[in-house]
Amino acid sequence: MVERGDAAPLLRWAEGPAVSPPLAPDQQAGVRGWGGGGGGRAATEPPRRREPEELGPSQVLLQPGRLELGDVEEDQVVAVFVVTFDPRSGNMVEWCLPQDIDLEGVEFKSMASGSHKIQSDFIYFRKGPFFGLACFANMPVESELERGARMKSVGILSPSYTLLYRYMHFLENQVRHQLETPGHYSRLAAFYEDKKGVLRASPGRGGSLPPVYWLPSIHRYMYPEMKITHPAGCMSQFIKFFGEQILILWKFALLRKRILIFSPPPVGVVCYRVYCCCCLANVSLPGIGGTVPESKPFFYVNVADIESLEVEVSYVACTTEKIFEEKRELYDVYVDNQNVKTHHEHLQPLLKVNSADREKYRRLSEQRQMLLYSQEVEEDYNPCEEDLFVLFFLEQNNRIFQTLLEVSASQDKTLTAEHARGMGLDPQGDRSFLMDLLEAYGIDVMLVIDNPCCP
Repeated sequence: MVERGDAAPLLRWAEGPAVSPPLAPDQQAGVRGWGGGGGGRAATEPPRRREPEELGPSQVLLQPGRLELGDVEEDQVVAVFVVTFDPRSGNMVEWCLPQDIDLEGVEFKSMASGSHKIQSDFIYFRKGPFFGLACFANMPVESELERGARMKSVGILSPSYTLLYRYMHFLENQVRHQLETPGHYSRLAAFYEDKKGVLRASPGRGGSLPPVYWLPSIHRYMYPEMKITHPAGCMSQFIKFFGEQILILWKFALLRKRILIFSPPPVGVVCYRVYCCCCLANVSLPGIGGTVPESKPFFYVNVADIESLEVEVSYVACTTEKIFEEKRELYDVYVDNQNVKTHHEHLQPLLKVNSADREKYRRLSEQRQMLLYSQEVEEDYNPCEEDLFVLFFLEQNNRIFQTLLEVSASQDKTLTAEHARGMGLDPQGDRSFLMDLLEAYGIDVMLVIDNPCCP
């Protein structure tokens, strides 16, 4: 069996018809498939596993980052750009279309700090209401003016990160083209003309950009028919990298904490870890999550994002800049390689892996092994590790909140140790987590699990 890599592009979701988000009639036209429109796919794009026309009539493809009311062409590329490193001026945008779009800061987002040490990379990031994907490459040159190295990134912006993977191969080719023949932008210009999306002003919004639907808010309506087709191997690599500590990240994600992941370049694979962290907190029960902020995937951030991060109450992001570790006011949880830590004293108990966490990890590992065996012996077996991973935590989260809702609706509203065990939690080890969860989600129950008398 071929091991699937960690460098596959980000995904799209297919949702069954039973639990569609409640859309108004004038919004329903905004939920589109992935095919058609905008001139079709470029010849250089990587093949996709399943096209919309291959999905059954009961399935609808949702774009988690889609705009609420603004109508956008199906190929929603709203900008294309080239960023270069100038030895005298530093990072700069050397070319873009459209020429009047605001790209302030993109020159740093699309070329991560420390990239001069690596040959190539890809980066997901957020720019205002848009998401971006840029491919970076570093080529040695015999030029004193360029100090022996030519570094560029070629990227695009879109209202949704779920379509960006389509253009990964094209961007990789174009950044190599820009390194070898600088200043030739005709292919990029033709690409933009073919794929550009036109943002139309929403009614009653005075031409301002409408808000973005974030992935977790879409997930609240998903159950249980979700199909993940990208990135292959992303979730399994996430599990292998963090091991039992994914249960620690799971609790922080469910509590909507500000999670910042540090890693030196390359940053592409770390962007996937940001996405996986967001997937840990999926809940499909109605009425859950209305009181908590969205867990926003910011992907790559740098010092230019400090001001915007200061006002965020919940996010998941990654960075290559170590200075962020000192800025504790910007995050609740700091992940350095495989070391998960927090400076908040009341969150310290959540850093310990308890017996219930180990049992959950054991069950997840067993299910993965069974799935891998089934895939080897049954060639037509469709489920993949990504399905298993997301649905495992979705089921776990639903079980917790279903129990909490039932207890809150009971006469005595008493949550006992037996309830905790029934939710798959450790009555003592998860007591602090439960208290934070009840407070964060505004669930009215009385916790009668006593604190242990000793550590």
